[in-house]
Amino acid sequence: MPREAPYLAVAAALRARILAGEWPMGARLPARARLAVEYGVGRNVMQRAMDRLIIDGLLEGRAGSGTYVRAPRERLRLIRSRHRERGADSPLGSAMRQRGRADAWDAHSQVRVPAPDAIAERLAISPGDRCVRTHYEFLADGHPVQLSASWEPMAVTDGTPIVLPERGPLAGKGVVERMRSIGVVISTVVEVPRPARATQAQANLLGISPGDLVLQIERTIYDTDRRPVETADIVIPDVRREVVYEFGVDWP
Repeated sequence: MPREAPYLAVAAALRARILAGEWPMGARLPARARLAVEYGVGRNVMQRAMDRLIIDGLLEGRAGSGTYVRAPRERLRLIRSRHRERGADSPLGSAMRQRGRADAWDAHSQVRVPAPDAIAERLAISPGDRCVRTHYEFLADGHPVQLSASWEPMAVTDGTPIVLPERGPLAGKGVVERMRSIGVVISTVVEVPRPARATQAQANLLGISPGDLVLQIERTIYDTDRRPVETADIVIPDVRREVVYEFGVDWP
């Protein structure tokens, strides 16, 4: 049988000490160099062991400060619903929706951005066709809770008042209302959720650690002719949000 990698053995030993309470929640661990000497391993092995525990959510690194036992954080529900009005008619209730709901966002749009191959395929356009790309950072109570990178083909919106999602008369109103204002009626939203690990850039924006679990949602919005009019990649930190999908029932 192959021998367990040294860093995994060290990670298991550290995990046992943490779970036994040797270092309580919020406590700073000894320096990595000191722990490496204690376990008789190189600094690279210790670095990989602690990175493993960061990915597992047991530790968190703080730039310029050290590595700490992660304190549990409240994990709020994020409701993704097909109900047109998110009100009392929903069995999940409006009060639940309001807790931790994003109440502000920063957005930056770029126009005439050539569509990469993958985005072009999702939008049913040719690679290189011009799009408006908008990067969003959503905040709740001042804390980052969600990222989104949105692409809209300029063949749909160019020359209209809604070409920039966060400017003009319908700024911030959402894809459905904006498109309806130019005669484009939305009929379908398709979402493909996938688990992933936070990149360094995503971790920096979301205030989490690199490697933390995130939910990536590939969303594409279609009009009544089944033409894609927007696609987006949404990133939600798992440590902060439990994503719940809610569906109504269409009676015959």
